[in-house]
Amino acid sequence: MNTMAPARAAELHAYRVRLTTGPAAAGEARGQVRATICAWNVPVDTDVAVLLTSELVTNAIKHGAGGPVRLGIQCTRDQLRVEVHDTSPSLPVLMDTAVDATDGRGLVLVAALSAKWGAYRTPAGKVVYFTLAFQPDPAGSGGRGGARSHGNGHPDERTGRAS
Repeated sequence: MNTMAPARAAELHAYRVRLTTGPAAAGEARGQVRATICAWNVPVDTDVAVLLTSELVTNAIKHGAGGPVRLGIQCTRDQLRVEVHDTSPSLPVLMDTAVDATDGRGLVLVAALSAKWGAYRTPAGKVVYFTLAFQPDPAGSGGRGGARSHGNGHPDERTGRAS
């Protein structure tokens, strides 16, 4: 029997795009990240990557200087890195947020769900980024190493199978 190694995310991919100005940028960024993860077959939780991207882009729009926002997506041997570039030099600050607050939790989510996150100034403003470590292929997946957007091991109520 001739078997092939499972497909894994290609090494050292990089993609950058200037996002639409305004609130539509977050939706555009979510779509770009989801499509890129699928195209590159990146073994990360797609939903987490999309959520964290949305948080960073929303912050760039809300707290930015009104200039262009750019999205960068990079894939290395063991992680996905998503960067949001904006024109504000002000670095984000992780804050304690009241339980009943209506906003202010974005960076808390980024810190909790990413392998690493950070920010640094650039000549044009700043970059805020997060990384997600690749997930190992689950046992019994048939070697399918690709983007996964769910799967908690609990039975799916519709099918009775583990998700």
